[in-house]
Amino acid sequence: MRRGAGVIAVSVLFAGATLAQHRDGVVRWDIQRRQPAPENNTRLRKRASTFEETITNEEARGGYFATCRLGTPGQDLTLQLDTGSSDIWVPDSSAKVCSKSGTEGCALGTFNPDHSSTFEVVGQGDFDINYVDGSSSKGDYFTDVFQIGGATLQNMTMGLGIKTDIAYGLVGVGYALNEAIVGTTQSTSSVYPNLPVNMVNEKLINTVAYSLWLNDLDSSSGNILFGGIDTQKYKGDLTRINILPTTQGLYTSFAVAMTSLIAVSPSGQDTLTSKAFPMPVVLDSGTTLSYLPTDLALQVWNEVGALYSPEFELAVLPCDMQNSKGYFSFGFGGPSGPQINVSMDELVLDLTSGQAPVFNTGPYKGMDACEFGIQNFSSAPYLLGDTFLRSAYVVYDLVNNQIGLAATDFNSTESNIVPFPSLSAHIPSATVAPDQSQATVRPSVTTPAYAASAGFTDSAGVNGSENAAAGLPPALGTAQLSIVGLSMIFAMLGSGIFLI
Repeated sequence: MRRGAGVIAVSVLFAGATLAQHRDGVVRWDIQRRQPAPENNTRLRKRASTFEETITNEEARGGYFATCRLGTPGQDLTLQLDTGSSDIWVPDSSAKVCSKSGTEGCALGTFNPDHSSTFEVVGQGDFDINYVDGSSSKGDYFTDVFQIGGATLQNMTMGLGIKTDIAYGLVGVGYALNEAIVGTTQSTSSVYPNLPVNMVNEKLINTVAYSLWLNDLDSSSGNILFGGIDTQKYKGDLTRINILPTTQGLYTSFAVAMTSLIAVSPSGQDTLTSKAFPMPVVLDSGTTLSYLPTDLALQVWNEVGALYSPEFELAVLPCDMQNSKGYFSFGFGGPSGPQINVSMDELVLDLTSGQAPVFNTGPYKGMDACEFGIQNFSSAPYLLGDTFLRSAYVVYDLVNNQIGLAATDFNSTESNIVPFPSLSAHIPSATVAPDQSQATVRPSVTTPAYAASAGFTDSAGVNGSENAAAGLPPALGTAQLSIVGLSMIFAMLGSGIFLI
């Protein structure tokens, strides 16, 4: 979802244009990463199990995208994968945002309903999604043929963005009742079978579940595997933890309990604490960065020497910190739950594909500035986006309301796909995290010793402050960047490039 999407939903319903690699019962959709850069089957058997699709790490927009095909004859569009929303929607060819030239227009494709013989409007004016960043998309709900990862769904319900300021469409794969129509009508009876549910209804996969492998920051692509897992894409144990329901007992998003955060570097380690622990965090592929409560984010920034930039309204740090040997260990589901380590080379992101901005003053004067992948957010739910998800192999089980987590096996070239055998089956090869009842325990809030801080900067060859040699963190302050490259960056910020 885009940060703070204004639609909610509940529960699950039961009832491809680009030929990606697929096997019986799974759909694999290959996705490509579009990193924020301001500039610049044989036919399936009766009950299949998985479908797989590659997703591409797109360099110009942020997030993970892949090509789908809509209509008859098929029209190709490149759409963003989003685990934080639940509708497929596409920009209409008549949308004003698509009339702009170059990358500002709908360069990833539009849909012209007049050119599809199977197009049918099923909700005129009913598609309406708004985001707190001010962006929105409005239009009609329609049904048509939708192809993804070699799988074809004959009667897929989608949104048509006729009036939109977002220049590309999305494939939302969240809980079915998290569809925009539910927020519009305030009625759960408005729910329709979205993509994962429809795959089960069409007997393409056995259950409403999929796994996500984004690979590392330097890799251009990863994949989402509908209906199964790939045991060669993760290391160690795959552990199941519970998805958190709302206070009404409904399941609306992929929120799980984050129960610990540890900073580790060659100089030591620190257990970071927050008043928000144990905190709900949403595992959201539609979020470029990760957002933690402010008290915790400030500790993380102190560990790495990140400074707040008023120009960008986010934390920045020297690009050389990509070489830091430090990492952060995220813990979930209580003291015995899974731990995911996220290294600094996954957390230091270029601000521009062109010439980097330069620190004008302070301890990093003259150094290239980069964006830090962990930012602050004022209230729950907090978000773990792509800067976290690349380091985690994540399985989303919407039937049992569980998440499977393991460490990513970066750049794995092997594959061993295991389908879910049935609708109610648990995640294959996964064990349940013990002591999840302790995930509700609120730890005491303390001030870390910042024993790891010097190791973060020293191992990167960065002298963050005069205190670095003494093992003390750099004092938090603000960063002033030179004007070089800023016009391109501000243009990017104004276009809503940072997606959640």
